[in-house]
Amino acid sequence: DELTSILGSENKSLNFSSTQLTKILFCGLQGSGKTTSVAKLANYCQKSLNKTVSLVSTDLRRPAAIEQLRILSKNNNIQFIEPESSGVEEIVKNAINQSQKLLSDILIIDTSGRISTDEELLSELKAIYQIAEPQENLLVLDSMMGQQALSVVEAFNNTAPLSGFILTRLDADPRGGVALSAKYQTGLPIRFFG
Repeated sequence: DELTSILGSENKSLNFSSTQLTKILFCGLQGSGKTTSVAKLANYCQKSLNKTVSLVSTDLRRPAAIEQLRILSKNNNIQFIEPESSGVEEIVKNAINQSQKLLSDILIIDTSGRISTDEELLSELKAIYQIAEPQENLLVLDSMMGQQALSVVEAFNNTAPLSGFILTRLDADPRGGVALSAKYQTGLPIRFFG
């Protein structure tokens, strides 16, 4: 009962804007499953919630990160916005403008995977957050990462205030202790399990 109380006994739905483009930012460590989770959430929003979605990648560091999101978008009939700049700030501004022109309900922004101590990448995330002013900022956490999740959650939340979590690879770690840590530390909801 106590675990249920901590983790939350009710489902908190995503925060959608009723009057303008809803922007959802994805952040997390390298290899946590961000890009795949972006495509999964976009697919869910289009098929289950009947929303039109655009995707953009600001990951200019990982080879083929943009290509991966482009392919996932194409395979799932999701609008993909080409990042036509070498700066993340310009990519985000352009993606917002393009999404509005396309009359998208939602823009999901994929960011570079980072290590929590990487100041350059954290400041990049902060800049993206300030430009996008997202309704949701979701931290993607690998269920297998253990108690180091506490410092990761703190670093991201201090950089760009989080609104919830997506836990990936829960099938590979039945304990899911990271879920308890993240929820207990912040009080923020776990939006989805992957």
